[in-house]
Amino acid sequence: MGRGRGEYSENMNEGGERSSESRLVAACKKRGVTIATAESCTGGLVAARITSVPGASSVFLGSVVSYANAVKCELLGVPQALLQRAGAVSDECAAAMASGVRERVKADVAASVTGIAGPDGGTPQKPVGLVYLGVATAAGERVERCQFSGDREAVRRQAAERALILLLETVLAT
Repeated sequence: MGRGRGEYSENMNEGGERSSESRLVAACKKRGVTIATAESCTGGLVAARITSVPGASSVFLGSVVSYANAVKCELLGVPQALLQRAGAVSDECAAAMASGVRERVKADVAASVTGIAGPDGGTPQKPVGLVYLGVATAAGERVERCQFSGDREAVRRQAAERALILLLETVLAT
């Protein structure tokens, strides 16, 4: 029986391939790696996709949706001075978010997402669609700057997908 548009079976994408989240969970299980996320503009989409995979509970420790700057500071340990200097949508904030959630939930690898999904909030320096993705491991953090296009939901979907791929690439490199 065929799948209609938007219907997913066994964590496969529309092309019939295993989804990024399915591959991520499998890679974590194979390597004995635990993961966590800290999300702002994606509002938990990355965590939702990971937890849609049966058996994800053996590798996914948790997530913090830190939409407000106060939550970034209080729950993730992002320094207020960093937010005042660089802003929430910055490579420094993404690194601090990933490191903060990794340390707090004691995960091997953690990812973060912070950006401007739109339609409002953009500036010439930080336009709508700008997203910083962070990954933290015991070896340190790395951040990727992305400029996504489309409406709010398109930006959020693209950011979540890229975060899953960055997590997967990091886990595969362990």
